[in-house]
Amino acid sequence: MYLPIATLAASLVLAAPASAAATTVDVDVRAGLATVPATAIGVNHAIWDAELGTNAVADKLRDAGVRMVRYPGGSYADIYHWRDHTAPGGYVAPNTDFDTFMAGARRTGAEPMIIANYGTGTAQEAADWVRYANVTKGYDARYWTIGNENYGNGHYGAAWEADEHADKSPREYAATVVAYARAMKAVDPDIEIGAVLTMPGNWPDGLVGEGDTGTWNQEVLTRAGDVIDFVDVHWYPGGGTAAEAVDKAAHIEDAVHLLREQIDAYGRPGTRISLTETNVGVGPNTQPGALFLADVYTGLLEQGVFTVQWWNVHNGIGTVSTVAGQRDYGDFGLLSSGTCTSDGTVCEPALNTPFAPYHALSMVSDFARPGDRLVRASADDPLVSAHASRRPDGSLAVLLVNKDPSNARPIEINYHGWTPSTAAPVVTTYTNGATAVTPGSAGVLPAYSLTLVTLQPARAEAGPPAPNGLAASAVTDRSATIGWTGRPGAKFEVYRQHGGASELWGETTGTGLTVGNLEPGRRYTVNVIARDAAGRPSRPSAPLTFTTPAPATSTCGVWLVRTTDWGNGFVWNLDVTTTGTPPADWTLTFTWPTTWQTMTGGWNATWEQVGRTVRVTGTGTPTTVGFTGSYSGPNVPPSVFTLNGTICSTLT
Repeated sequence: MYLPIATLAASLVLAAPASAAATTVDVDVRAGLATVPATAIGVNHAIWDAELGTNAVADKLRDAGVRMVRYPGGSYADIYHWRDHTAPGGYVAPNTDFDTFMAGARRTGAEPMIIANYGTGTAQEAADWVRYANVTKGYDARYWTIGNENYGNGHYGAAWEADEHADKSPREYAATVVAYARAMKAVDPDIEIGAVLTMPGNWPDGLVGEGDTGTWNQEVLTRAGDVIDFVDVHWYPGGGTAAEAVDKAAHIEDAVHLLREQIDAYGRPGTRISLTETNVGVGPNTQPGALFLADVYTGLLEQGVFTVQWWNVHNGIGTVSTVAGQRDYGDFGLLSSGTCTSDGTVCEPALNTPFAPYHALSMVSDFARPGDRLVRASADDPLVSAHASRRPDGSLAVLLVNKDPSNARPIEINYHGWTPSTAAPVVTTYTNGATAVTPGSAGVLPAYSLTLVTLQPARAEAGPPAPNGLAASAVTDRSATIGWTGRPGAKFEVYRQHGGASELWGETTGTGLTVGNLEPGRRYTVNVIARDAAGRPSRPSAPLTFTTPAPATSTCGVWLVRTTDWGNGFVWNLDVTTTGTPPADWTLTFTWPTTWQTMTGGWNATWEQVGRTVRVTGTGTPTTVGFTGSYSGPNVPPSVFTLNGTICSTLT
């Protein structure tokens, strides 16, 4: 059974004591994000896991809503030979061969993602695997990646990934990806090939290896971008404390944006993204793992990543600790391995007992169903995150994450462009230390909890089809033209995603709108909605994101030169020029786009940082100045520089 929570017109209030201030959540169905694909909810399987092919595990994954499973497991992929089911130098458990894996995937109802052996394999071996899978056995395995974390082959110093190629460079990896793709698609042209990239903000993003002309991503995309169908990244953002770890989801939007910029600049624009390994930095078996999983899966899916996959189904006991009052086994699996510490003093729960992230995964799969359109949601409390999903039947699901380990939160939800019915919503929750997802109560968000609220609309109306094909043209520092296709005779509304509620930029009966008064160097995301003659709205279009540049001409110019990067710090130079009479004294300013970037020192001028704003002061003609900086997330470059208050033209 489910317990209801009260609804009020276009807002939802969870009852709370009169003295408690409610956290406000805004949900805007006009601010459309990505549509949930069938492959969204994924996990990893590993050939050293004897439970890989069991019905018990397949059924638990099915019950959690898993729809994609990856094989043969992380770095083992680069030593695994599928034909004889061996992994020289590693352990292969019984009953974990490819056919057993596929039987489990089918029982789960999940699509496979298979890693072809780059490190110690050949293109012919990979092509033979495709032939066996899709021609001989008829498995119709569509997704194949070439290798796993191959940048960890020693080229940048650290070496954990097997690689027998004499040349360890991204150039060699790219050339081999091309050879693999051609051989594999000669067998089955309908498969999709993925290449390994690095996630912006994670090592070795930003590093240029000896003999390379660019970073790993730049080299691979430039040389192999035309033959791949998707890029494959991993993301382990870490965090020294549970609070830091669960906050890392804030990096997602910028990281994916930077990755798409790299794809568009060096590869084939529009190439899709998979994220096939992630896990939390603290508390992988307890509530931090659950909260992290919920935020990260939904955050990545909102940005259009087509599958997110947890590492791992089983992993084994690690460092035992206590997190938020609960025993954590340091096990990166969703399910207990039933193992003990080496001295036998601490043992995990019984084999296949779900850990906290498993329950979070089941809630995410209930929240983000294939075909749902994710829409923007936001909270006015930094310890509460919100996500929303509009379903094809018009209902709305809201996933709320309370990251405060000590305090509950009364909550009020405001809806924009949508009105809930008076029927009681369905509420489920997962709380700290719980062994299952349970019905929610008419109260507050419990401390350290996940809550899923599902509501029906006040009325179901069939509006016109959503506009599509959004594109931005004639983009300047102050204006842009938004174009789209849509049903003739409709009225179209253009909305900018902005804060809690979208900003209406304009209305038109045409299929284009020019907007002005934009800010230089600002990233904008817009949607278009159509209305028919009766005023019924369509669903929002897919989002369009564009960035306004700095002015094309100005009395000053700044050229940003990225000199050195070592994974969490960097050296950049700024070449500053002026026209006309040089100022006697000058101040150059810029603002970091994120809170995790810092200027740590500079030269050829006086440097200071206040908040996120950096000020550089000097006398005489401006010239080349340089500085060092650090970052703990995506290193988004500043896009606007001002000299004595004038916005400069910029080259990066």
